[in-house]
Amino acid sequence: MPPVLLVEDRESLRAMLRATLEAEGYAVEEAEDGRAAMRALAGGRYLAVVTDLKLPQADGHTILAAAREADPNVPVILMTAFGTVEDAVGAMKKGAFDFLAKPVDPDHLLLILGRAVERRNLLEENILLKKEFAERLGFPRIIGDAPALIEATRQIQKAAATDATILLLGESGTGKELFARAVHQLSPRKSGPFVAINCAAIPENLLENELFGHERGAFTGAGPAKAGRVESADRGTLFLDEIGELSPPLQAKLLRLLQDRTFERVGGTKTLKVDTRVVAATNRDLRRATASGRFREDLYFRLAVVCVSIPALRDRPGDLPRLAEHFLEKFRRDLGREGLAFSDEAVAAITTHRWPGNVRELENAIERAAILCDGDRIEPGHLALPQSEGAGTQAGPDLARTFDLTGGLDAASARVRDQVERWMIERALAEAQGNKTRAAEILGVNYKRLLVRIKDLGIEATVP
Repeated sequence: MPPVLLVEDRESLRAMLRATLEAEGYAVEEAEDGRAAMRALAGGRYLAVVTDLKLPQADGHTILAAAREADPNVPVILMTAFGTVEDAVGAMKKGAFDFLAKPVDPDHLLLILGRAVERRNLLEENILLKKEFAERLGFPRIIGDAPALIEATRQIQKAAATDATILLLGESGTGKELFARAVHQLSPRKSGPFVAINCAAIPENLLENELFGHERGAFTGAGPAKAGRVESADRGTLFLDEIGELSPPLQAKLLRLLQDRTFERVGGTKTLKVDTRVVAATNRDLRRATASGRFREDLYFRLAVVCVSIPALRDRPGDLPRLAEHFLEKFRRDLGREGLAFSDEAVAAITTHRWPGNVRELENAIERAAILCDGDRIEPGHLALPQSEGAGTQAGPDLARTFDLTGGLDAASARVRDQVERWMIERALAEAQGNKTRAAEILGVNYKRLLVRIKDLGIEATVP
Protein backbone atom coordinates (compact mmCIF):
# COMPACT_ATOMS: atom_id res chain seq x y z
CA MET A 1 0.00 0.00 0.00
CA PRO A 2 1.43 3.46 -0.92
CA PRO A 3 2.30 5.81 1.97
CA VAL A 4 0.37 8.85 3.14
CA LEU A 5 2.25 12.09 2.42
CA LEU A 6 2.14 14.25 5.58
CA VAL A 7 3.02 17.91 5.00
CA GLU A 8 3.41 20.08 8.14
CA ASP A 9 6.08 22.64 9.04
CA ARG A 10 5.69 22.26 12.82
CA GLU A 11 7.86 19.32 13.78
CA SER A 12 6.00 18.49 17.01
CA LEU A 13 2.60 18.34 15.28
CA ARG A 14 4.08 16.37 12.39
CA ALA A 15 5.53 13.79 14.80
CA MET A 16 2.18 13.43 16.63
CA LEU A 17 0.23 12.97 13.38
CA ARG A 18 2.76 10.46 12.09
CA ALA A 19 2.48 8.39 15.26
CA THR A 20 -1.35 8.49 14.97
CA LEU A 21 -1.31 7.28 11.36
CA GLU A 22 1.33 4.60 11.87
CA ALA A 23 -0.54 3.23 14.90
CA GLU A 24 -3.53 2.72 12.54
CA GLY A 25 -1.34 0.80 10.05
CA TYR A 26 -0.61 3.53 7.50
CA ALA A 27 2.86 4.02 6.05
CA VAL A 28 3.85 7.70 6.28
CA GLU A 29 6.24 9.92 4.35
CA GLU A 30 6.93 13.41 5.72
CA ALA A 31 7.56 16.80 4.11
CA GLU A 32 8.50 19.78 6.28
CA ASP A 33 7.47 22.52 3.83
CA GLY A 34 5.80 23.15 0.49
CA ARG A 35 8.94 22.76 -1.58
CA ALA A 36 9.71 19.33 -0.09
CA ALA A 37 6.10 18.29 -0.72
CA MET A 38 6.32 19.33 -4.38
CA ARG A 39 9.49 17.28 -4.84
CA ALA A 40 7.84 14.27 -3.23
CA LEU A 41 4.73 14.54 -5.43
CA ALA A 42 6.88 14.77 -8.56
CA GLY A 43 8.57 11.47 -7.84
CA GLY A 44 6.23 9.31 -5.79
CA ARG A 45 2.76 7.79 -5.59
CA TYR A 46 0.69 8.31 -2.45
CA LEU A 47 -2.41 6.82 -0.91
CA ALA A 48 -3.47 10.29 0.28
CA VAL A 49 -2.01 13.69 1.06
CA VAL A 50 -2.55 15.40 4.43
CA THR A 51 -1.24 18.95 4.30
CA ASP A 52 -1.34 22.19 6.21
CA LEU A 53 -2.91 25.05 4.27
CA LYS A 54 -0.36 27.67 5.35
CA LEU A 55 3.19 26.56 4.63
CA PRO A 56 6.54 28.11 3.74
CA GLN A 57 7.78 27.75 0.13
CA ALA A 58 4.41 26.63 -1.32
CA ASP A 59 0.94 26.72 0.25
CA GLY A 60 -1.75 24.04 0.42
CA HIS A 61 -3.47 25.27 -2.76
CA THR A 62 -0.28 24.71 -4.75
CA ILE A 63 0.20 21.28 -3.20
CA LEU A 64 -3.42 20.40 -4.00
CA ALA A 65 -2.93 21.33 -7.67
CA ALA A 66 0.33 19.36 -7.89
CA ALA A 67 -1.22 16.30 -6.23
CA ARG A 68 -4.24 16.28 -8.57
CA GLU A 69 -1.97 16.69 -11.59
CA ALA A 70 0.25 13.80 -10.49
CA ASP A 71 -2.71 11.53 -9.68
CA PRO A 72 -6.33 12.69 -10.21
CA ASN A 73 -7.58 10.02 -7.78
CA VAL A 74 -5.37 10.97 -4.82
CA PRO A 75 -7.46 12.49 -1.98
CA VAL A 76 -6.04 15.67 -0.42
CA ILE A 77 -7.00 16.56 3.16
CA LEU A 78 -6.21 20.10 4.32
CA MET A 79 -5.43 21.20 7.88
CA THR A 80 -6.28 24.79 8.68
CA ALA A 81 -6.51 27.24 11.57
CA PHE A 82 -9.94 28.70 12.40
CA GLY A 83 -9.25 31.94 10.56
CA THR A 84 -8.67 30.21 7.22
CA VAL A 85 -11.66 27.86 7.13
CA GLU A 86 -13.15 29.89 4.28
CA ASP A 87 -9.91 29.38 2.36
CA ALA A 88 -10.16 25.63 2.95
CA VAL A 89 -13.74 25.55 1.66
CA GLY A 90 -12.49 27.27 -1.49
CA ALA A 91 -9.86 24.56 -1.86
CA MET A 92 -12.56 21.88 -1.63
CA LYS A 93 -14.25 23.46 -4.63
CA LYS A 94 -10.98 22.88 -6.48
CA GLY A 95 -10.94 19.20 -5.59
CA ALA A 96 -9.74 18.81 -2.00
CA PHE A 97 -11.42 15.87 -0.27
CA ASP A 98 -12.02 17.54 3.11
CA PHE A 99 -10.39 19.76 5.72
CA LEU A 100 -9.57 19.59 9.42
CA ALA A 101 -9.62 22.57 11.76
CA LYS A 102 -6.65 22.93 14.11
CA PRO A 103 -5.98 21.76 16.74
CA VAL A 104 -6.33 18.46 14.92
CA ASP A 105 -8.38 15.72 16.59
CA PRO A 106 -6.54 12.43 15.79
CA ASP A 107 -9.78 10.42 15.75
CA HIS A 108 -11.35 12.90 13.32
CA LEU A 109 -8.28 12.68 11.09
CA LEU A 110 -8.47 8.88 10.99
CA LEU A 111 -12.21 9.00 10.18
CA ILE A 112 -11.74 11.39 7.26
CA LEU A 113 -8.68 9.56 5.98
CA GLY A 114 -10.58 6.25 6.07
CA ARG A 115 -13.37 7.75 3.96
CA ALA A 116 -10.84 9.25 1.56
CA VAL A 117 -9.06 5.93 1.06
CA GLU A 118 -12.39 4.13 0.51
CA ARG A 119 -13.30 6.63 -2.19
CA ARG A 120 -9.93 6.23 -3.85
CA ASN A 121 -10.31 2.46 -3.88
CA LEU A 122 -13.71 2.79 -5.53
CA LEU A 123 -12.26 5.04 -8.21
CA GLU A 124 -9.34 2.75 -8.94
CA GLU A 125 -11.53 -0.33 -9.11
CA ASN A 126 -13.58 -0.56 -12.30
CA ILE A 127 -16.83 0.06 -10.46
CA LEU A 128 -18.79 1.04 -13.56
CA LEU A 129 -18.90 -2.63 -14.49
CA LYS A 130 -20.00 -3.85 -11.05
CA LYS A 131 -23.70 -4.12 -10.30
CA GLU A 132 -23.47 -3.53 -6.55
CA PHE A 133 -21.50 -0.29 -6.92
CA ALA A 134 -23.76 0.99 -9.69
CA GLU A 135 -26.78 0.51 -7.43
CA ARG A 136 -25.02 2.12 -4.46
CA LEU A 137 -23.80 5.15 -6.39
CA GLY A 138 -27.03 5.63 -8.31
CA PHE A 139 -26.21 5.27 -12.00
CA PRO A 140 -27.24 2.67 -14.60
CA ARG A 141 -24.96 -0.33 -14.84
CA ILE A 142 -22.63 -0.67 -17.81
CA ILE A 143 -22.48 -4.29 -18.96
CA GLY A 144 -19.66 -5.99 -20.83
CA ASP A 145 -16.05 -7.07 -20.69
CA ALA A 146 -14.81 -6.17 -24.17
CA PRO A 147 -11.34 -4.55 -23.90
CA ALA A 148 -12.50 -1.34 -25.62
CA LEU A 149 -15.41 -0.99 -23.16
CA ILE A 150 -13.17 -1.66 -20.14
CA GLU A 151 -10.73 0.99 -21.34
CA ALA A 152 -13.55 3.51 -21.81
CA THR A 153 -14.83 2.94 -18.26
CA ARG A 154 -11.33 3.30 -16.82
CA GLN A 155 -10.84 6.59 -18.60
CA ILE A 156 -14.22 7.82 -17.39
CA GLN A 157 -13.41 7.00 -13.77
CA LYS A 158 -10.04 8.77 -13.90
CA ALA A 159 -11.45 11.87 -15.57
CA ALA A 160 -14.57 12.04 -13.38
CA ALA A 161 -12.53 12.94 -10.28
CA THR A 162 -11.26 16.07 -12.04
CA ASP A 163 -13.12 19.06 -13.44
CA ALA A 164 -11.82 18.51 -16.98
CA THR A 165 -14.15 18.82 -19.96
CA ILE A 166 -14.85 15.40 -21.49
CA LEU A 167 -15.74 14.59 -25.11
CA LEU A 168 -17.53 11.28 -25.62
CA LEU A 169 -17.17 9.81 -29.11
CA GLY A 170 -19.36 7.05 -30.48
CA GLU A 171 -22.17 6.08 -32.79
CA SER A 172 -25.81 6.79 -31.96
CA GLY A 173 -27.22 4.34 -29.45
CA THR A 174 -23.91 3.34 -27.82
CA GLY A 175 -24.91 4.83 -24.45
CA LYS A 176 -23.02 8.12 -24.38
CA GLU A 177 -25.54 9.73 -22.00
CA LEU A 178 -25.17 6.77 -19.62
CA PHE A 179 -21.41 7.44 -19.53
CA ALA A 180 -22.03 11.16 -18.99
CA ARG A 181 -24.26 10.38 -16.00
CA ALA A 182 -21.54 8.11 -14.62
CA VAL A 183 -19.07 11.01 -14.88
CA HIS A 184 -21.44 13.17 -12.85
CA GLN A 185 -22.10 10.56 -10.16
CA LEU A 186 -18.39 9.84 -9.69
CA SER A 187 -17.42 13.51 -9.51
CA PRO A 188 -17.33 15.98 -6.61
CA ARG A 189 -20.35 17.62 -8.30
CA LYS A 190 -22.66 14.63 -7.80
CA SER A 191 -24.83 16.52 -5.28
CA GLY A 192 -25.45 19.19 -7.93
CA PRO A 193 -27.76 18.98 -10.96
CA PHE A 194 -27.17 16.90 -14.08
CA VAL A 195 -28.64 18.81 -17.02
CA ALA A 196 -28.78 17.21 -20.48
CA ILE A 197 -29.68 18.73 -23.84
CA ASN A 198 -29.65 17.20 -27.31
CA CYS A 199 -28.33 19.88 -29.64
CA ALA A 200 -29.69 18.08 -32.71
CA ALA A 201 -33.24 17.77 -31.36
CA ILE A 202 -33.97 21.49 -31.00
CA PRO A 203 -34.32 23.87 -33.99
CA GLU A 204 -31.33 26.16 -34.39
CA ASN A 205 -33.36 29.33 -33.79
CA LEU A 206 -34.54 27.97 -30.43
CA LEU A 207 -31.36 26.27 -29.24
CA GLU A 208 -29.59 29.46 -28.13
CA ASN A 209 -32.57 30.41 -25.96
CA GLU A 210 -32.76 26.87 -24.56
CA LEU A 211 -29.07 26.92 -23.65
CA PHE A 212 -28.56 30.46 -22.41
CA GLY A 213 -32.07 31.70 -21.55
CA HIS A 214 -33.47 35.13 -22.41
CA GLU A 215 -34.37 38.47 -20.88
CA ARG A 216 -37.90 39.91 -20.91
CA GLY A 217 -38.82 41.19 -24.36
CA ALA A 218 -35.73 39.69 -26.01
CA PHE A 219 -37.79 38.66 -29.04
CA THR A 220 -41.39 38.68 -30.23
CA GLY A 221 -43.46 36.60 -27.84
CA ALA A 222 -40.79 36.47 -25.15
CA GLY A 223 -42.37 36.48 -21.72
CA PRO A 224 -40.62 37.00 -18.38
CA ALA A 225 -36.86 36.49 -18.12
CA LYS A 226 -35.96 32.81 -18.24
CA ALA A 227 -32.81 30.96 -17.21
CA GLY A 228 -31.38 28.45 -19.70
CA ARG A 229 -29.89 25.00 -19.25
CA VAL A 230 -26.43 26.47 -18.63
CA GLU A 231 -27.65 28.33 -15.53
CA SER A 232 -29.65 25.30 -14.40
CA ALA A 233 -26.43 23.29 -14.37
CA ASP A 234 -24.65 25.66 -11.97
CA ARG A 235 -22.48 23.64 -9.53
CA GLY A 236 -23.34 20.52 -11.50
CA THR A 237 -22.76 18.92 -14.90
CA LEU A 238 -24.00 20.09 -18.30
CA PHE A 239 -24.25 17.31 -20.89
CA LEU A 240 -24.32 18.53 -24.50
CA ASP A 241 -25.30 15.65 -26.77
CA GLU A 242 -24.72 15.88 -30.54
CA ILE A 243 -22.35 18.82 -30.02
CA GLY A 244 -21.35 18.67 -33.69
CA GLU A 245 -24.73 20.12 -34.68
CA LEU A 246 -24.07 23.55 -33.12
CA SER A 247 -24.15 26.51 -35.52
CA PRO A 248 -21.05 28.76 -35.76
CA PRO A 249 -22.57 31.54 -33.57
CA LEU A 250 -23.44 29.03 -30.85
CA GLN A 251 -20.00 27.48 -31.13
CA ALA A 252 -18.52 30.90 -30.34
CA LYS A 253 -20.77 31.34 -27.29
CA LEU A 254 -19.93 27.87 -26.01
CA LEU A 255 -16.21 28.55 -26.46
CA ARG A 256 -16.52 31.61 -24.25
CA LEU A 257 -18.42 29.60 -21.64
CA LEU A 258 -15.63 27.00 -21.56
CA GLN A 259 -12.88 29.61 -21.45
CA ASP A 260 -14.09 31.83 -18.61
CA ARG A 261 -17.47 30.38 -17.50
CA THR A 262 -19.36 33.55 -18.59
CA PHE A 263 -22.23 34.22 -21.00
CA GLU A 264 -25.18 36.56 -21.65
CA ARG A 265 -28.81 35.61 -22.00
CA VAL A 266 -30.52 36.26 -25.34
CA GLY A 267 -31.36 39.96 -25.45
CA GLY A 268 -29.31 40.67 -22.33
CA THR A 269 -26.30 42.87 -21.67
CA LYS A 270 -25.39 41.62 -18.21
CA THR A 271 -22.55 39.11 -18.14
CA LEU A 272 -23.41 36.11 -15.99
CA LYS A 273 -20.95 33.64 -14.45
CA VAL A 274 -21.65 29.98 -13.87
CA ASP A 275 -19.76 27.09 -12.27
CA THR A 276 -20.52 24.01 -14.36
CA ARG A 277 -18.60 21.07 -15.74
CA VAL A 278 -19.24 20.31 -19.42
CA VAL A 279 -19.45 16.82 -20.88
CA ALA A 280 -20.09 16.74 -24.63
CA ALA A 281 -20.87 13.90 -27.03
CA THR A 282 -20.94 13.42 -30.77
CA ASN A 283 -21.29 10.68 -33.39
CA ARG A 284 -19.49 12.85 -35.95
CA ASP A 285 -15.81 13.10 -36.82
CA LEU A 286 -15.09 16.54 -35.35
CA ARG A 287 -11.48 16.50 -36.52
CA ARG A 288 -12.70 16.21 -40.10
CA ALA A 289 -15.30 18.90 -39.41
CA THR A 290 -12.60 21.26 -38.14
CA ALA A 291 -10.50 20.62 -41.26
CA SER A 292 -13.45 21.55 -43.47
CA GLY A 293 -14.29 24.63 -41.39
CA ARG A 294 -17.67 23.37 -40.15
CA PHE A 295 -16.50 23.18 -36.53
CA ARG A 296 -14.20 25.59 -34.70
CA GLU A 297 -10.78 24.11 -34.04
CA ASP A 298 -10.31 26.12 -30.83
CA LEU A 299 -13.66 24.84 -29.53
CA TYR A 300 -12.71 21.28 -30.42
CA PHE A 301 -9.53 21.48 -28.35
CA ARG A 302 -11.45 23.01 -25.44
CA LEU A 303 -13.95 20.16 -25.55
CA ALA A 304 -11.44 17.37 -26.12
CA VAL A 305 -9.40 17.77 -22.93
CA VAL A 306 -10.27 14.11 -22.31
CA CYS A 307 -11.58 12.10 -25.28
CA VAL A 308 -13.31 8.79 -24.56
CA SER A 309 -14.39 6.49 -27.40
CA ILE A 310 -17.46 4.35 -26.69
CA PRO A 311 -17.27 1.17 -28.80
CA ALA A 312 -20.06 0.19 -31.18
CA LEU A 313 -22.00 -2.95 -30.28
CA ARG A 314 -20.72 -4.79 -33.38
CA ASP A 315 -17.18 -4.30 -32.01
CA ARG A 316 -18.02 -6.15 -28.79
CA PRO A 317 -19.95 -9.24 -29.98
CA GLY A 318 -18.99 -11.23 -26.90
CA ASP A 319 -21.09 -8.86 -24.77
CA LEU A 320 -24.30 -9.47 -26.76
CA PRO A 321 -25.65 -12.49 -24.81
CA ARG A 322 -25.17 -10.76 -21.43
CA LEU A 323 -26.72 -7.52 -22.65
CA ALA A 324 -29.65 -9.37 -24.18
CA GLU A 325 -30.28 -11.28 -20.94
CA HIS A 326 -30.00 -8.03 -18.95
CA PHE A 327 -32.72 -6.38 -21.03
CA LEU A 328 -34.89 -9.49 -20.99
CA GLU A 329 -34.72 -9.57 -17.19
CA LYS A 330 -35.90 -5.94 -17.14
CA PHE A 331 -38.89 -6.71 -19.36
CA ARG A 332 -39.71 -9.86 -17.38
CA ARG A 333 -40.24 -7.60 -14.38
CA ASP A 334 -42.02 -4.83 -16.29
CA LEU A 335 -44.43 -7.21 -18.05
CA GLY A 336 -44.84 -9.67 -15.20
CA ARG A 337 -43.67 -12.59 -17.36
CA GLU A 338 -41.04 -14.36 -15.31
CA GLY A 339 -40.86 -17.43 -17.57
CA LEU A 340 -39.65 -15.60 -20.70
CA ALA A 341 -36.46 -17.05 -22.20
CA PHE A 342 -34.56 -16.99 -25.47
CA SER A 343 -34.45 -20.02 -27.74
CA ASP A 344 -31.04 -21.09 -29.02
CA GLU A 345 -32.05 -19.80 -32.44
CA ALA A 346 -32.93 -16.38 -31.00
CA VAL A 347 -29.54 -16.16 -29.26
CA ALA A 348 -27.86 -17.03 -32.56
CA ALA A 349 -29.85 -14.32 -34.34
CA ILE A 350 -28.86 -11.77 -31.70
CA THR A 351 -25.18 -12.63 -31.85
CA THR A 352 -24.98 -12.54 -35.69
CA HIS A 353 -26.99 -9.34 -36.25
CA ARG A 354 -24.83 -6.26 -36.87
CA TRP A 355 -26.90 -3.88 -34.68
CA PRO A 356 -26.39 -0.57 -36.52
CA GLY A 357 -28.53 1.11 -33.86
CA ASN A 358 -26.26 -0.31 -31.13
CA VAL A 359 -27.48 -0.86 -27.56
CA ARG A 360 -30.63 1.19 -28.13
CA GLU A 361 -31.66 -1.03 -31.05
CA LEU A 362 -30.93 -4.18 -29.04
CA GLU A 363 -33.09 -3.02 -26.14
CA ASN A 364 -35.95 -2.09 -28.47
CA ALA A 365 -35.78 -5.45 -30.27
CA ILE A 366 -35.95 -7.39 -27.01
CA GLU A 367 -38.80 -5.27 -25.67
CA ARG A 368 -40.70 -5.91 -28.92
CA ALA A 369 -40.01 -9.65 -28.67
CA ALA A 370 -41.13 -9.79 -25.04
CA ILE A 371 -44.41 -8.08 -25.95
CA LEU A 372 -45.15 -10.11 -29.12
CA CYS A 373 -44.15 -13.53 -27.78
CA ASP A 374 -47.30 -15.56 -27.04
CA GLY A 375 -45.64 -18.18 -24.87
CA ASP A 376 -42.48 -18.16 -22.80
CA ARG A 377 -40.04 -18.91 -25.61
CA ILE A 378 -38.67 -16.02 -27.69
CA GLU A 379 -37.90 -17.08 -31.27
CA PRO A 380 -36.01 -15.14 -33.99
CA GLY A 381 -39.28 -14.02 -35.58
CA HIS A 382 -40.28 -12.19 -32.40
CA LEU A 383 -37.13 -10.07 -32.66
CA ALA A 384 -38.19 -8.92 -36.17
CA LEU A 385 -34.61 -8.26 -37.26
CA PRO A 386 -34.14 -7.06 -40.88
CA GLN A 387 -33.30 -10.14 -42.93
CA SER A 388 -31.54 -8.25 -45.68
CA GLU A 389 -29.13 -6.73 -43.19
CA GLY A 390 -28.65 -9.81 -41.07
CA ALA A 391 -27.87 -12.01 -44.04
CA GLY A 392 -25.15 -9.72 -45.27
CA THR A 393 -23.36 -9.32 -41.96
CA GLN A 394 -23.16 -12.81 -40.52
CA ALA A 395 -19.74 -14.35 -40.07
CA GLY A 396 -18.70 -16.31 -43.14
CA PRO A 397 -21.74 -15.45 -45.35
CA ASP A 398 -22.78 -17.70 -48.22
CA LEU A 399 -22.14 -15.22 -51.03
CA ALA A 400 -24.21 -17.13 -53.56
CA ARG A 401 -27.25 -16.89 -51.28
CA THR A 402 -26.61 -13.29 -50.25
CA PHE A 403 -25.91 -11.83 -53.72
CA ASP A 404 -27.05 -12.45 -57.29
CA LEU A 405 -23.86 -13.80 -58.87
CA THR A 406 -25.33 -14.91 -62.19
CA GLY A 407 -23.77 -13.77 -65.45
CA GLY A 408 -20.26 -12.55 -66.05
CA LEU A 409 -17.81 -11.02 -63.56
CA ASP A 410 -18.49 -7.41 -64.49
CA ALA A 411 -22.27 -7.74 -64.33
CA ALA A 412 -22.19 -9.64 -61.01
CA SER A 413 -19.70 -7.18 -59.50
CA ALA A 414 -21.90 -4.23 -60.47
CA ARG A 415 -24.96 -5.84 -58.86
CA VAL A 416 -23.04 -6.64 -55.67
CA ARG A 417 -21.69 -3.09 -55.51
CA ASP A 418 -25.18 -1.63 -55.94
CA GLN A 419 -26.59 -3.90 -53.23
CA VAL A 420 -23.83 -3.06 -50.76
CA GLU A 421 -24.00 0.67 -51.49
CA ARG A 422 -27.79 0.66 -51.14
CA TRP A 423 -27.53 -1.02 -47.75
CA MET A 424 -24.81 1.35 -46.51
CA ILE A 425 -26.55 4.50 -47.78
CA GLU A 426 -29.91 3.51 -46.29
CA ARG A 427 -28.24 2.72 -42.97
CA ALA A 428 -26.35 6.05 -42.96
CA LEU A 429 -29.52 8.01 -43.82
CA ALA A 430 -31.40 6.27 -41.02
CA GLU A 431 -28.58 7.03 -38.57
CA ALA A 432 -28.50 10.66 -39.72
CA GLN A 433 -32.31 10.91 -39.52
CA GLY A 434 -32.51 11.84 -43.19
CA ASN A 435 -29.81 14.54 -43.11
CA LYS A 436 -27.84 13.90 -46.30
CA THR A 437 -24.90 16.07 -45.28
CA ARG A 438 -24.41 14.03 -42.12
CA ALA A 439 -24.96 10.79 -44.05
CA ALA A 440 -22.17 11.77 -46.45
CA GLU A 441 -19.86 12.35 -43.49
CA ILE A 442 -20.75 8.98 -41.98
CA LEU A 443 -19.99 7.27 -45.29
CA GLY A 444 -16.84 9.32 -45.90
CA VAL A 445 -17.93 10.43 -49.38
CA ASN A 446 -18.50 13.72 -51.17
CA TYR A 447 -22.02 15.15 -50.71
CA LYS A 448 -22.60 15.39 -54.48
CA ARG A 449 -21.50 11.80 -54.97
CA LEU A 450 -24.01 10.69 -52.34
CA LEU A 451 -26.83 12.55 -54.13
CA VAL A 452 -25.90 10.88 -57.42
CA ARG A 453 -25.89 7.40 -55.87
CA ILE A 454 -29.22 8.01 -54.10
CA LYS A 455 -30.72 8.90 -57.47
CA ASP A 456 -29.02 6.03 -59.35
CA LEU A 457 -30.15 3.43 -56.82
CA GLY A 458 -33.68 4.78 -56.65
CA ILE A 459 -33.72 5.17 -52.87
CA GLU A 460 -34.74 8.83 -52.76
CA ALA A 461 -38.23 7.88 -51.63
CA THR A 462 -36.84 6.02 -48.62
CA VAL A 463 -35.22 9.13 -47.17
CA PRO A 464 -37.23 10.37 -44.10
